[in-house]
Amino acid sequence: MISPKKTTDKATSAVQRPAVGAAARWYAASVFPGKEDVAERHLRLQGFHPFIPRCEKTIRHARRVETRPAAYFPGYMFIALDVALQRWRSVNGTFGVRSLIMQGERPLPVPSGLVERFIALTGKDGLLDFSGGLTAGASVRILSGPFAEMIGRLDRLDPAGRARVLVAIMNGEIPVDLDSRELVAIA
Repeated sequence: MISPKKTTDKATSAVQRPAVGAAARWYAASVFPGKEDVAERHLRLQGFHPFIPRCEKTIRHARRVETRPAAYFPGYMFIALDVALQRWRSVNGTFGVRSLIMQGERPLPVPSGLVERFIALTGKDGLLDFSGGLTAGASVRILSGPFAEMIGRLDRLDPAGRARVLVAIMNGEIPVDLDSRELVAIA
């Protein structure tokens, strides 16, 4: 019989595992709908390093409008694993997790740089920020498309990365909807 003291020691040692090394890669895991937070908490308790890209989502229900953080990829999360050293099969038995995305008998790694890019785009509030330093009212240059090399004023920028730019054409400002990646701020 295992004493409660030994069980507690096992649980605390699992939480205090060292951070993953250079051999760690990011893997995707399928989670149950709406259980991303539960899965993240339980994976952290096991010593894993999960990451869930989040964005703001507007929810309308019963004449109420509410904005709250939500998973950018509902039903999925990323986990940093070193499959040679870590007991990665325990991820599949974690509360909230359906299973790792597999290729045969091994987990399938996410393309290199993808999750790192999402981490770089995550702001201090924990939400993805696709603005790239753009702010409403700033002067911007359009990089591609039919309005390439034109200069305009950024009217608005939504969390999904779409921007509305007011371009001066024929003594007026014409609104143009663009992807924010096609814009660069002018000092």
